Amino acid sequence: MKGKDFLSVADLEAEEVSAMVQAAQKMKSGDSPRPLEGKVLALLFEKPSLRTRVSFEVGIRQLGGECVYLSKEDIGLGTREPESDIAGVLDRWVDGIVARVFSHRSLQILAERASIPVVNALSDLEHPCQAMGDLLTIHEQKGRLDGIKVAFVGDGNNIAASLGLGCASVGANFTIATPKDYQVRTVAWEEAGKRAARSESRLEWVEDPRDAVRDADVVYTDVWVSMGDESEREERLRAFAGYQVDEELFARAKGDAVFMHDMPAHRGEEVSEGMLEHPRSVVFDQAENRLHAQKAILAALFAE
Repeated sequence: MKGKDFLSVADLEAEEVSAMVQAAQKMKSGDSPRPLEGKVLALLFEKPSLRTRVSFEVGIRQLGGECVYLSKEDIGLGTREPESDIAGVLDRWVDGIVARVFSHRSLQILAERASIPVVNALSDLEHPCQAMGDLLTIHEQKGRLDGIKVAFVGDGNNIAASLGLGCASVGANFTIATPKDYQVRTVAWEEAGKRAARSESRLEWVEDPRDAVRDADVVYTDVWVSMGDESEREERLRAFAGYQVDEELFARAKGDAVFMHDMPAHRGEEVSEGMLEHPRSVVFDQAENRLHAQKAILAALFAE
């Protein structure tokens, strides 16, 4: 891996993204080294989580390590104590930091101040571990990544940014349908565009979800109101009216398309009742694959 941290999919060279997916597949098949033997990682979580916390705790232990969980109340990131001081202290006690934060800048400060690896377990800009698990899921379902069309419907949020970067890196086509004011942030979109040009894949934004899902191999959605956006709830619900993924919209994709959602899902908002249980829904495969993708990331960071 390039550098000591994993804050963005862009921290991996394009070929490293594919290699990471392959490594995750090997680990899922039972090839699990123990590079964390004798090591302790801090799980620094400003936001609560089911999938992220459990998958990291289980993965760290399966790789031979231990972990210490620190909640928002435990540490007061940037409020009770500045991020730089927290990083300096943890740097003396633990071997790595897995951080789930509100602000991406907090991650950058932790990485700048600490000499140990820092992993992005979610920020407002990106969710790279989710994207790696998603790519593993798509590869399992479709047998390849190159040339696959992924249609993302909804908010151009951290999930969309990391998935777009990942798809562009491995040659998958990525189309996102969002309202004009909710597109993927420029820095991630521009980097994804550069990677798409190199991999000769297609990266595009459309406003109409029906245009996005046409001929799609994968239809993906995420919540419209993320943690931290609660004050914008009513405004967002109005903006995303018409962007719900339901059976009618899904039927416009390929006949063998799969449905993905990183969860938790808000049934009746971004997804209709029953879509998570649709015969071609792979949302629980996604949840499982977070474990294997994160193990591959940690193994690469702590490799001899």
